Amino acid sequence: MGVPVKRLTVLYDAQCSLCVHLRHWLLRQRRLVPLDLVPAASAEARRRFPELDHESTLREITVIGDRGQVYRSTAAWIVCLWALAEYRPKAHWLATPAGAPFARVTVLAAAKYREATTGPAAAAACADGRCELPAPPG
Repeated sequence: MGVPVKRLTVLYDAQCSLCVHLRHWLLRQRRLVPLDLVPAASAEARRRFPELDHESTLREITVIGDRGQVYRSTAAWIVCLWALAEYRPKAHWLATPAGAPFARVTVLAAAKYREATTGPAAAAACADGRCELPAPPG
């Protein structure tokens, strides 16, 4: 029997406007599982997860469970939704064969948007651990 997840750490690109917007959105949601939102490849991320390939966390969303589970890309988005009270049923559906194509298309669209709005220099700017976070919207 699996041990339930009690806490998740979301590694997000602090130089990506979409990623920061989604970070603020996650913080406004009622959570069933606590979320720690940490800039990807930052000093804090490297301290918490020294064994992780931190360069890859700048390329795709990565979520780490409190028992060492690592979720990337589509699975990471689904587990983030699963942690939220209002979106848990949607996360369960997105994890099914019927919902998986919708989850994948959403992740691909986000990646295309991110690629168009974030250059390589911006992605590398967080590597020294001094990520500047924009103020929350509104």
